[in-house]
Amino acid sequence: SICLQEEEPASHSYTQSDRTYYLPSQVEESRLISIPQTMAAPTGSLMSLLKQGARHYQGEEEAVIRNITACKEMAAITRTSLGPQGMNKMVIDSHEKLIVTNDAVTMLKELEIQHPAAMMLVMAAGRQEQEVGDGTNLVITLSGELLKQAETLLRLGLHPSDVVQGYRKATTEVLKWLEELAEGTKCTDIRDRAQVARYIHSAVASKQLSYATVLSALLADACVSVCPKEAALFNVDHVRTVKVPGGGVTDSLVIHGLALVTPVRGHVRQATNAKVAVLPLGVDLAKTEAKGVVTMDKAEQLLSFSKDEEQLLENRVKQLADMGVKVVVSGEAVSEMALHFLDKYELMVLKLHSKFDMRRVCTATGAQPVVTHNLPTPSDLGHVDSVGMEEIGSTNVCVFRQENADNDRIVTVLVRAATSNLLEDIDRCIDDAVNVYKGMTRDARFVPGAGATETELSVRLRTLAESTPGLEQYAINKFAEALEVVPRTLAENAGLNATTVVTQMIAAHSKGDIHASIHLESGEVKSASEMGVFDLYGTKYWAVKLAADAAITVLGIDQIIMSKPAGGPKIRQPGARDA
Repeated sequence: SICLQEEEPASHSYTQSDRTYYLPSQVEESRLISIPQTMAAPTGSLMSLLKQGARHYQGEEEAVIRNITACKEMAAITRTSLGPQGMNKMVIDSHEKLIVTNDAVTMLKELEIQHPAAMMLVMAAGRQEQEVGDGTNLVITLSGELLKQAETLLRLGLHPSDVVQGYRKATTEVLKWLEELAEGTKCTDIRDRAQVARYIHSAVASKQLSYATVLSALLADACVSVCPKEAALFNVDHVRTVKVPGGGVTDSLVIHGLALVTPVRGHVRQATNAKVAVLPLGVDLAKTEAKGVVTMDKAEQLLSFSKDEEQLLENRVKQLADMGVKVVVSGEAVSEMALHFLDKYELMVLKLHSKFDMRRVCTATGAQPVVTHNLPTPSDLGHVDSVGMEEIGSTNVCVFRQENADNDRIVTVLVRAATSNLLEDIDRCIDDAVNVYKGMTRDARFVPGAGATETELSVRLRTLAESTPGLEQYAINKFAEALEVVPRTLAENAGLNATTVVTQMIAAHSKGDIHASIHLESGEVKSASEMGVFDLYGTKYWAVKLAADAAITVLGIDQIIMSKPAGGPKIRQPGARDA
């Protein structure tokens, strides 16, 4: 170690900043100031600064390529499920529940991805779900392909910063061109059921191609029915879904009101032009929190005590009946005594276990929940045209109908199917279509679908790359090649020759036909507008933006530092050795 001493200058010494430094051989040993070894600057790797058990990866091969490989593997899972002809995935979760779906969000949620770089793509898909509610598979597929193309450039010697700079310039231009492509197609009237069904058909067909026409008409009717006068205030929660097993998908129907799969208590099962009281605390009398002891000497006292309680409860039910209430919705259990008086005064009673269902009843009827044990006021009561039990298949469904309302507060799409997996998949399909309609209320512009938009953007980017100087042109060219993954994947999933189809589409777009797209049944290149295949502009905009941002973020990582996991050793799971 170097020894320091601050003294008068002597021979064989040098001075700097009013301090004199001596070599160890020039001073007495007793006057040396030795620097401790722990204070010396570390000369080893980063691991000397971290706790034992931490891991560190750096460099292009260990960090960048490792992250790209993980993202490519995850994108390969969802890519085969893209488009109407996409394949389903069979996922068995930790509770041994079987899930068969081609929905990317469901797959990623059930797979429980752990890799940190792959989680960035998952978060990008989650953001797409929050912003638009559709197009999550496109985000994962496009970001994975962007990283795959970037890996080719990195292995050729380009620095990640050059690739990131080119990708950013390409993203900016693509978003500008998207707005140009959306100018020609727009839903002129979002309250026209025929137009709405035409434009949401693509979103439905991407999940349920066989039943796209039937479901599109049902969902158009449902969405238009609950669309408020201020269309931007459309709420997706006002379109409910009830799954009833049995029958076929063509047996599905739209109920203008609320349907609940729950039985009715008591013998009153129907009511028309009824006032509705919502009592979250139940119909029974309030009970004290403290325990009390009542001493009785005679049997008459016990009978009198019970009669007083019965009289109070009967008066409470009678007051509800005198207010014109015909339907009581209770959030607590209904006692046998309360049920007796409710039947006596011909009141229909419904017990709901979920507070969310209770809120939906309030939305459908206009009632206000009474959160105290007091009786409701006239302003707290709701109204329903008819309510009653209906047997659909072998399932009892309680239906609140509002037939005479000018604008429905809530509608229910009653879905029928043979299997539970198909019911769940149709439910996800309905969610995507309703979110597309919500996007239409904010921006009703559309772009050509079936791979036409991505091919047009790819052709324009290649032209831009030819006129771009420097190393950015290679990244822009690879971005254009990555966009071709959409028409290529659609053709592959449909069993077509992807190379031939993509080549024909590029040739058509190079001649100026921006609507040239794939006809998945014949494999020919046809106009998307003639086939009626459109994608919402907002869906495509956010998908490209989020996919590019996720890819750029992953490419900007040059080190991976992982701390030692907290806690003790993991418990060994039962396996073959325990059999």
